[in-house]
Amino acid sequence: MNEVRTAIVGMGIGRQNARGIMRNPRGRVVALCDLLENRMHEFAKELPEEPKFYTSYEAMCRDPEIDAVFVGTPNQWHVPVALEALRNGKHVMVTKPLADSLEAAQELVEAAEASGLVNMMSLSTRFSDDVRYLGTLREAGEFGEVYYGHARSVRRSGIPNWSLGFIERGGGAFRDMGVHVLDSAWWLLGMPKPVSVLGTAGAKFGPRGQGYWHFSQPPQDFYSRYAADDYGGGFIRFEDGTGLQVESFWASHQPDGLQIELFGTEAGARLSPLTLYRTVCGAPQDVTVTLPDGPQAWDHLAAHFIECILDGVECQAPLRHGLIVQEMMEALLESAETGHEVCLNGAAPGAPLTSSAQARPAEGAPA
Repeated sequence: MNEVRTAIVGMGIGRQNARGIMRNPRGRVVALCDLLENRMHEFAKELPEEPKFYTSYEAMCRDPEIDAVFVGTPNQWHVPVALEALRNGKHVMVTKPLADSLEAAQELVEAAEASGLVNMMSLSTRFSDDVRYLGTLREAGEFGEVYYGHARSVRRSGIPNWSLGFIERGGGAFRDMGVHVLDSAWWLLGMPKPVSVLGTAGAKFGPRGQGYWHFSQPPQDFYSRYAADDYGGGFIRFEDGTGLQVESFWASHQPDGLQIELFGTEAGARLSPLTLYRTVCGAPQDVTVTLPDGPQAWDHLAAHFIECILDGVECQAPLRHGLIVQEMMEALLESAETGHEVCLNGAAPGAPLTSSAQARPAEGAPA
C-alpha cells in the first residue's frame, strides 16, 4: 500500500479533515457519508476525484476499496461508527470528544487496541503550530518543572444551532469546546495521571433560547430539548501534584477567547498571543513569539494518521488519550451534578484504565 483511501463520515468537521487528507500526497478521499445527500454532493466539488456517496455507514464500512474512516458525526454516534469500521478492518480517526460517555469510550478503545489497526484522535488544537511549539519547549526542558496550568475556551454567543446532537444528553459545551483546551493543556503538562476532579457546570442560556450561534434565535421546538451544559469548569489534580484549572463556555457575557497558560519553575507561557515569560539576570523578560506560516493543524493530523498507517510510526494521539480526557470530562460533569469531588482510578497513557470514578464528599461538605 502506498496511499491511504479514506472515507469521511459527517460533512461538518469532516470537511476540514478531508481537506487535510486530500492535500497529502499519500492521502485520498474516496467516499463520503452523511444522512443529507446534498451536503455530500456540495463538498464533493472540492475533491480532485469523484467519491462514492453513502447514507449508511454500515454499507460504507463494508466497501473493500476503503482503507480508513474518519468519524465526524455528533458525539452520540462516534462509537457505533468507529466500531463498525474496526469490525471491517478499517483504520479509524475520530473527532473529539471520543464519545458521549465514559463507558462507550472505553468499549471503543478496547476494541481498537485489540484490532491492531491504527486508531487516532483528531485534535486540531493539540496539533496546531502554537501548541506544538510549546510542547517542543517543554520537552526541551525550557520551562523546568511545569507544575500548574490554566485553560479556558469562551464564546459570547456560540451554542451550535444546526444539530440537536450538540444540545441533547451526551453533548454540551464541555464535550464540544472544553475538550480542546483540556486535551492540549494535559498534553503540555506531560500527560500526568489524573486522580481527582472538582467541577461545576450548568445551562444558563441554551434552555432560554439565548446564546446561540452569532446571536441567532432558534425555534422553541429546538431549544426546548436542551439537555446538556452550556458552561463547565473545575480543577483537576494529578498524581504528581500538578494542578489544572479548566473552563468552557458556549455562551457568556465575556469576550470570545481560547487560552492556555503554563506555570513552570524556569519559565511560563501563554498560548494567545504566544508569549514566553522568564527572569533573566534578575529582570523579567516577556517574549512574544511569531511563528512562520506553515501547514494547518488539519495537515499535521492527516500527515500523522497516514504515516502511522503506511510507515508504522507510533501514534502520538491514540484513542486511549481520548479515553483519559473523557474520564476527566465526565468526572467534572459528575462532580457538578453531585456537588462532590470525584476521585479517579485512572492510568497514565499506555496503561490499563478502569472506569471506576467514585464520588466522595468534598472537604467540609455533609456526607
